[in-house]
Amino acid sequence: MTEQRSMPLRPLILGILTVLVVLRVSTLLLASWNEPQITSRLQLYQTDLLLNAAELDIVSSSSEAGDVPPVQNVLVGANPLATALKQYQEVRESAETSLQGFQKRLDDLNTNAAGASPPAIATPSRPAAAESTQTLQRAIQQQQSLLNQLDVRIGLLQVNQDETQSALELWQQVMERSPPPSSESTTAATDPPLGLTAEILSGLWSQPARILPEAEANVQKNLDGWFRYQSLARLYTLQQRTEALTELQTLQQAIAQSTLGKLAVIGLMPVVGSLIGIVLLIVIVVQRVLKGSESLLAQNGSLAWETPWNWEIIWQVLIVGFFLVGQLAIPLLLGLVGFNFSAFGIRAKAAYTLTYYLSMSSLGLLVLYLSIRSYFPLPKNWFRVSLGDRWLAWGVGGYFVALPLMIVVSLLNQQIWQGQGGSNPLLQIVLEEGDPISLSIFFFTASIAAPVFEELLFRGFLLSSLTRYFPVWGAILVSGLVFAIAHLSLSEVLPLTLLGCILGVVYTRSRNMLAPMVLHSLWNGATMLSLFVLGSN
Repeated sequence: MTEQRSMPLRPLILGILTVLVVLRVSTLLLASWNEPQITSRLQLYQTDLLLNAAELDIVSSSSEAGDVPPVQNVLVGANPLATALKQYQEVRESAETSLQGFQKRLDDLNTNAAGASPPAIATPSRPAAAESTQTLQRAIQQQQSLLNQLDVRIGLLQVNQDETQSALELWQQVMERSPPPSSESTTAATDPPLGLTAEILSGLWSQPARILPEAEANVQKNLDGWFRYQSLARLYTLQQRTEALTELQTLQQAIAQSTLGKLAVIGLMPVVGSLIGIVLLIVIVVQRVLKGSESLLAQNGSLAWETPWNWEIIWQVLIVGFFLVGQLAIPLLLGLVGFNFSAFGIRAKAAYTLTYYLSMSSLGLLVLYLSIRSYFPLPKNWFRVSLGDRWLAWGVGGYFVALPLMIVVSLLNQQIWQGQGGSNPLLQIVLEEGDPISLSIFFFTASIAAPVFEELLFRGFLLSSLTRYFPVWGAILVSGLVFAIAHLSLSEVLPLTLLGCILGVVYTRSRNMLAPMVLHSLWNGATMLSLFVLGSN
């Protein structure tokens, strides 16, 4: 089939749109540089679960303080309190480093602004500088608030490790950092309760102890999980409220028991899955060595798609159908009508997220259809869906193989980014919200809508089209990188490129769109389930 000649204006229009898209995507990626990752927050949520589980029947005459009976060792470790203290301190060090970095950049920005000659007229650079200053100030305030939260909790871990003096000194620092309630500081609305909480805790563990008014209400409001339990237990003990202490201990035992099941889901299941993945990975590699071109891994490994269109169509679908629609057109339209995402409740946010994604998907697929319809009927294997192939085995097997590889790359990625680089904002929402209706909507968006659209675009169209210009392995790599960049978080580029490549291998070998869709759905679904379990602490 002969290729259509492009209109003379098409390359020019695509060039202009490409510049706009590159500027927009670059801005969003650079903005993610200052944003915290969700990884450290996930680690602390899991640590909090470990602390809760460690309270289950922690009574053993032969155990040292903080140790747990052998039956719990597999899930919570031998000394969860010491482990939790170390993890919280590591996150605090990372937050302190980030705070210092933000402060230095703000100081440099203010120095440069002060040294510059005043402009004769207003220039576009002035609002940009003001916006950068505001962004850095907001980031500094967030890091300071995070440090206060961490220090309050670290202090509670320290007093339970017989480091009371260190805890008192840490709480004193929180009180000094927190402005008084009458302050007009922008952080006054959030930090005074933490300062007061630190003062309450300091009083409970001081010698002699002192109990401040409304201590119980403040602890109930500003602490949760194990940290609330420890604080209230100390308070009730000092107040000699035996009945309240007994009820608290009974409640904590029930929480600890249910927490063990959660730990099994988010702890043991990934380990078991990774072991299965390692076995599968070894088997397919060995098979590749022994059977060569007849192995599963070599199946269709060098077979390119017959692509009737050129790079211009590929670029058009990618720029217009995905980036322009999703990152420029829809946000601009919502901005013009005054739509404010943050003004809605959690269910409305969930509905908005689904509506936004379905709109982006529909418009993206429409652009794809209009771009390639003149080439119908398409050659063999394009967007192929077949229920008769081993698509399920490819999808599920690919998921298990991806688990250990993604864990290794994620650990490396954490060392590179040190808690910064941004994350998908949807993950944080799911982690912190417990509404079943909104979570169901988020789950459908991430586990059904996203895999279908993204696999059709990035594997079904982009990867297949690129085999006209690259060998299959090169098309897999390039499409995986574009897939990662499309998620607009710098810290996620490396792991998502790997995931995109695994999805590409599964698709090129199976030649069935259902296989990568299943893998993608399993990955997103498992992530959402883990977040829900962690957030239900």
